[in-house]
Amino acid sequence: MSQTSPDVLYCVNHPDRETLLRCNRCERPICPECAVLTPTGYRCKDCVRNQQKVFDTAQWFDYPLAIVIAGVLSFLGSLITSLLGFFTLFVAPIAGAVIAEAVRWATRRRRSRWLYRAATLAAVIGGVVLILAQVAGFLFGLNGLSIWPLVWQGAYVALVGSTVFYRLTGIKI
Repeated sequence: MSQTSPDVLYCVNHPDRETLLRCNRCERPICPECAVLTPTGYRCKDCVRNQQKVFDTAQWFDYPLAIVIAGVLSFLGSLITSLLGFFTLFVAPIAGAVIAEAVRWATRRRRSRWLYRAATLAAVIGGVVLILAQVAGFLFGLNGLSIWPLVWQGAYVALVGSTVFYRLTGIKI
């Protein structure tokens, strides 16, 4: 009585690697390095990438719109929080939530990983402008340099940037 061994499968991306795994969507053989664990099982990277494209709904004009809104609102928020000192720690997350909701409203809730990143970067740049202005004023002899306003502005930038990103991406803390 002879045993018959099943046909040997080789990874679709690495033809020299034997495997027993298959993508649960397209049924192609994949090695553990190529396998992506999803809630429904292992999938190949191509199937995961194609699935993610379905969720990107942003239009081209959403990017400049989100950048302008996030940058301007963050700059205005940094002007306000520059007067608050320690209370910046409480106001900055609220400002970040307002910025994120304004971006979400203006883009009509369309989504894209790059849209969220662009809005976050614009919010950070909008907050950094005041820091750069303070440092430039010091370098050109226009004003003295006090450390505490820079600390509070730095805290504002960090809190607003992280809040905008987490609110837009939907990450729950």
